Amino acid sequence: MPKVRLQKYIAECGVASRRGAEKLILDGKVRVNGKIIRKLGTKVDPANDEVSVNKKPLGKKQDKIYIKLNKPRGYVTSCFHPGQKTIMELVSDIPYRLYPVGRLDKDSEGLLILTNDGELANQLMHPRYEHEKEYEVNVQIPMSDVVMDRLCRGVVIEGKKTLPAQIIKTSSRKFRIILKEGRKRQIRKMVAAVGNGVVELKRIRMKNIKLGKLLAGRYAPLSPSEISGLML
Repeated sequence: MPKVRLQKYIAECGVASRRGAEKLILDGKVRVNGKIIRKLGTKVDPANDEVSVNKKPLGKKQDKIYIKLNKPRGYVTSCFHPGQKTIMELVSDIPYRLYPVGRLDKDSEGLLILTNDGELANQLMHPRYEHEKEYEVNVQIPMSDVVMDRLCRGVVIEGKKTLPAQIIKTSSRKFRIILKEGRKRQIRKMVAAVGNGVVELKRIRMKNIKLGKLLAGRYAPLSPSEISGLML
């Protein structure tokens, strides 16, 4: 069996994302054949080398799992959050450790992609790729075309201007917005920057993956064509 990079192997075993695996290595929590490894890029032979994380031996590589979930309001996009309902409760019947690609805040709903493919997850979340994300937004106060245009051109939040966005107005208080960046609570902060507030926020698309008619709280496996589209 050919050798693979240690962080890639850890991610493929479902322990953490590729970025998370790199941190585990740098923190001295990974051993190969009993020896602590801190050097990124170290290669291992999965068939012959014994790899452990936090002194726990890794199992075999997991099958790659890719699903889409319709997150309801009230759930936290986290693998563990004491005292809060997390999205992992909605996929608890899947016998793999999955990680969300991107986040939705507790009061938002809609499309999330979950996978144990750390490499793909990192690619989809990295800002340089500028993958499109589309949302339906309902705001408190009717918005004029002038205000909509301000949002399209970008507004300053936390000292930095947002990238230009596409907006499709559906009523005086409802619109769809397509972003190519994913700053924390970005849409809520953009709406606040023009003197308004968000009532409802729902993500309906990430890159080529559409929420469609998937019911709240339910999940579905991605089709082969959907997975291929994500990897382009």
